[in-house]
Amino acid sequence: MIFKEPEISLIAEINGVSIYMKREDQIHPEVSGNKFRKLKYNIDAFKTSSSETVLTFGGAFSNHIAATAASGKINNVKTIGIVRGEELNSNSNDTLRFASAKHMELIFVSREVYKLKENSNVVKQLIKDRNCFVVPEGGTNQLAIKGCEEILNEETREFDYISTSVGTGGTISGIINASLDHQKILGFSALKGDFLSQDISRFVKKTNWLLNTDYHFGGYAKVSVELISFINQFKKKYNISLDPIYTGKMMFGVMDLITKDYFKSGSKILAIHTGGLQGIKGMNTYLEQKKIPLIL
Repeated sequence: MIFKEPEISLIAEINGVSIYMKREDQIHPEVSGNKFRKLKYNIDAFKTSSSETVLTFGGAFSNHIAATAASGKINNVKTIGIVRGEELNSNSNDTLRFASAKHMELIFVSREVYKLKENSNVVKQLIKDRNCFVVPEGGTNQLAIKGCEEILNEETREFDYISTSVGTGGTISGIINASLDHQKILGFSALKGDFLSQDISRFVKKTNWLLNTDYHFGGYAKVSVELISFINQFKKKYNISLDPIYTGKMMFGVMDLITKDYFKSGSKILAIHTGGLQGIKGMNTYLEQKKIPLIL
């Protein structure tokens, strides 16, 4: 896939701390952010395998489902998406319509089957019958981590802190592996609970990282009026859109920690924008139903 090298730009200087952002969301128009990184070597591995189809997993608004479908279309690779929720269909929302338009075959399963993923009898049989190359939910595996290691480069050497949102742990694991000794990696969990620390520890050997679980806003895909207001104000002030599932929560956390003097004066922070903006439409549909202000 042809991609645009992400820009690094200064966002703000607050309390003597400089905040920069690496715009991974601009890396590709349809396979953006960390999903591009995660899929890069998985698609390469598929092409050298004897498999006929890429199979993966996701929820109804999954960035990973959308990105895998788009990548499949670009690379002329057949894709199957196992989607959580028997009540859904290919027209249920913009994400699923997009995936279907990219010729991804969507298979909707019960939450019980989905929980088992490739260990369920239904999916096991499908993998066997269709000769599938399996990419995990969220895309996190060793190949994905290899891709995410490329987020850091010569341009990122000068930063003291590198912050990223955390979903399945793949992105932060790659960043940790590629980080320098003087750098501290801060992960902001989008999920409730501290179990992600164990997942990350399986993929890294360095100890220069910390998982912050204070800014999940109730858990995965949970939002609040406060978070939506922050995202909208951020866009007005810096002309940068943030998704409400991942990067919005991470940036809220970074800004809040700055006001609490977590970072010493003179620190340079690099925030990684991991994309996911395709999910805003779906979130706004939910917010409208709940009569909550929409994301601009």
